[in-house]
Amino acid sequence: MIRRSALDALPVREAVPALVSALDGHGTAVLCAPPGTGKTTLVPLVLAGLVGGGPRRRVVVAEPRRIAARAAARRMAWLLGERVGGSVGFTVRGERVSGPSTVVEVVTTGVLLQRLQRDQELSGVDLVVLDECHERHLDADTVAAFLLDVRETLRPELRLVAASATTDASGWSRLLGDAPVVEAAGISHPVETVWAPPARPVKPPHGMRVDPAQLAHVASVVRRALAEHSGDVLCFLPGVGEIARVAGQLGGVDAEVLQVHGRAAAAVQDAALTASEHRRVILATAVAESSLTVPGVRVVVDSGLAREPRVDHARGLGALATVRASRAAGRQRAGRAGREAPGAVYRCWTEAEDTRLPAFPAPEIRIADLAQFALQAACWGDPDASGLALLDPPPAGAMAAAREVLVAVGAVDAAGRPTPRGLRMARLGLHPRLARALLDGAAAVGARRAAEVVALLSEEPPREYGDDLGSAWRAARRGSDAYASRWRAEVRRLERAVGAPAELSPTPPLPETGAPPRTPSGAPPPDPPPATAGGTPSASNSPRLRPGVPPGEAEFALRANQPRRADGGSRIPASPAFEERGLGRSPSDDAAAGLVAALAFPERVAKAKGQEAFLMASGTGAELREGSGLRHAAWLAVAVADRPPHAPSARIRLAAVIDEDTALAAAAHLRTEGDEVRWEGGDLVARAAHRLGAIELAARPLRDPDPALVRAALLDGLRTEGLGLLRWSADAEGLRARLGFLHRTLGGAWPDVADDGALLERADDWLEPELSRARRRADLGRIDAGQALRRLLPWATGEAARLDELAPERLEVPSGSRIRVDYSAEHGQPVLAVKLQELFGLAETPRVAGVPVLVHLLSPAGRPAAVTADLASFWQGGYRAVRAELRGRYPKHPWPEDPATAEPTRHTNARLRR
Repeated sequence: MIRRSALDALPVREAVPALVSALDGHGTAVLCAPPGTGKTTLVPLVLAGLVGGGPRRRVVVAEPRRIAARAAARRMAWLLGERVGGSVGFTVRGERVSGPSTVVEVVTTGVLLQRLQRDQELSGVDLVVLDECHERHLDADTVAAFLLDVRETLRPELRLVAASATTDASGWSRLLGDAPVVEAAGISHPVETVWAPPARPVKPPHGMRVDPAQLAHVASVVRRALAEHSGDVLCFLPGVGEIARVAGQLGGVDAEVLQVHGRAAAAVQDAALTASEHRRVILATAVAESSLTVPGVRVVVDSGLAREPRVDHARGLGALATVRASRAAGRQRAGRAGREAPGAVYRCWTEAEDTRLPAFPAPEIRIADLAQFALQAACWGDPDASGLALLDPPPAGAMAAAREVLVAVGAVDAAGRPTPRGLRMARLGLHPRLARALLDGAAAVGARRAAEVVALLSEEPPREYGDDLGSAWRAARRGSDAYASRWRAEVRRLERAVGAPAELSPTPPLPETGAPPRTPSGAPPPDPPPATAGGTPSASNSPRLRPGVPPGEAEFALRANQPRRADGGSRIPASPAFEERGLGRSPSDDAAAGLVAALAFPERVAKAKGQEAFLMASGTGAELREGSGLRHAAWLAVAVADRPPHAPSARIRLAAVIDEDTALAAAAHLRTEGDEVRWEGGDLVARAAHRLGAIELAARPLRDPDPALVRAALLDGLRTEGLGLLRWSADAEGLRARLGFLHRTLGGAWPDVADDGALLERADDWLEPELSRARRRADLGRIDAGQALRRLLPWATGEAARLDELAPERLEVPSGSRIRVDYSAEHGQPVLAVKLQELFGLAETPRVAGVPVLVHLLSPAGRPAAVTADLASFWQGGYRAVRAELRGRYPKHPWPEDPATAEPTRHTNARLRR
């Protein structure tokens, strides 16, 4: 029995006619509706024809989270008076509840992405609703791009709705081809804003760390909200750890405390979404921001914090970072307080701070690891994603890093086209690294055990499981918590996936005209795969495989001496031969865990360099937590690590003990052996080294290193420590300054010698042959820099002969003295520092290369008395003040009233009289 009264109470019903009209006329639309209006529940039912009497359509609703997908399906089924699995069903990873009569199916964006890769036409689906598109998750952006591609090339009749409460409506409208924007008004329950900043400053979030004082303040605000308002309290916190800490500080409150997050048990999630007779405090992550109605909530306490992914592409490390939540997230959170009645939101920051927050959350495509996205794009037929309709293009650097990973795991070829192995990886619903570990680990330790370890790596186990991957594996096996339950479901899924043959999409028939059929990428599809004896496509190929990719690419041998590719690159090998390495046919669980983790993250195999300190093959140092049971290991396969901002080393959060053979096998593509000549520790070091990435396995000194390598290392030393490694006499320093002056003043053939970098770029022109003869730091110190610099003078044009004329080292002054000119002055004007009495009678300021020198007039004691670039003016004016000040102090020296006509001298009056 359809619950008409509940449907009629949903405010979005007023906007439904405009939405239907927009879809009928344009095929796409943007729906903006406040929280609680029914956009997630009523709209799909109307568009599917289940209520309202419209034509029957098959509708897919894509939600960003599993909890939201389940809740939305349950709510829609309740509105229809049915059970989930009838007219309304849902599919999330590892769980599907639907049947032959299902018309509206709620799925996660990840599930829809996999479905599109298997069936580009999305057969049988008439309309897709992308819910909560404002969150800008990478899967959601990718799904939108793929759907727009399908509409443009294969199914123009497929309808698409982008729906959200707070979003960049104009941006989504442009992306959907200038789609109409339909806005729905919500029930205007007022929500009072209470600004509740901490009384004392707290430290800003740093990496994953949140100041305990901030969490204590949030807990105190929750207590205040309970005292000042009735109804349930919904408190937003950035992560599971913060939820647990705040829950621990709420002991004794007169309310039930629930902890809601993606890892929470389904029973806990259901309890939060069900009305209760008892007052509740619901501590939640961002899962409660969107799509879910939490009944009974009248107050929201917002910590103002959120978690976003961060990736260090250079080190291959990814982590979540705590950041300030955007204003859009703040509006979403506050809206939870006013869904059913007037409410209040307590914001744990100042009103002034609010204006400085970002308007929207950072799109995940800008900040996340893009390896999985790049593989999806490659399998779609657009390896660089340049043809995809995206609100934000993927950063070039992140895409380059992703391509390197995909090539290394054998998922794409050098041109970025997917291999048969890559197509299979893409359909596993895993990060390519984990897909590689599952496929290759299954061959080594068995499908079941590989699936169990990969399931642990795909969702990091709770911290109480410890940092030892083997121990965490055993804890998950015997566990009865929500994590263990999800882990078992994922293990079953992965075991089935790795044991099944590669899925094949049907080959599209060629039109009668012989023209190639269209594909979403706009390019002709590849040739159909060869048929087996039965006439069906071979399982070793895929209809998406482009011509030229060998079918045997997926089969590798995991050996330490993996051969290099002909193009000079390398590939991560794939089928470990344990018997050859003495590990036996059935390694222990600990050894299996280490191997699978090393296969997933070969750059993170790490060798001990001291208790609790390790060096990863990537070159990053890593440290265990104090007291870790792994601290005595010689080698580790690091599964989870993060590197806080400005920290010198990564923190190991999950790892497994391995031996050197496993490290060498899993990271064989990083193994090198050869001569190394480098500048290290302030001198040249030459040795023959055997390395696994940055890890030195063995080394011996080189007696006769390659001269070219020596020269390159010495140049690196000069770049690192500067040209001060050479011998710079006073004459050499002076010559460099003179040449620098001429370059600034005359340019042309006069070289730029002021900058070390510019000089080192021309090392061949001025440091040879001395540099080629040098073998160590001491040899550099014997190179006369002045003599070497003279090689840069413009000898070819004849200008070199004018060096002393244009920039003389010394100038003769009226007293007969030859005074050194300082060309190194920062302001660029040459300086002549001379005693004042030696310039008597000189009316014109001396010039070099047409530039007047800056005269520093010195007292008889050699101290500066005046500075001028116009002697004539000084004699007429400034001299009188100097004479008055210094004549009494230096009575033995001449101080004539008319210096312009006086006799210049270096001597005192007494000397002059003699």
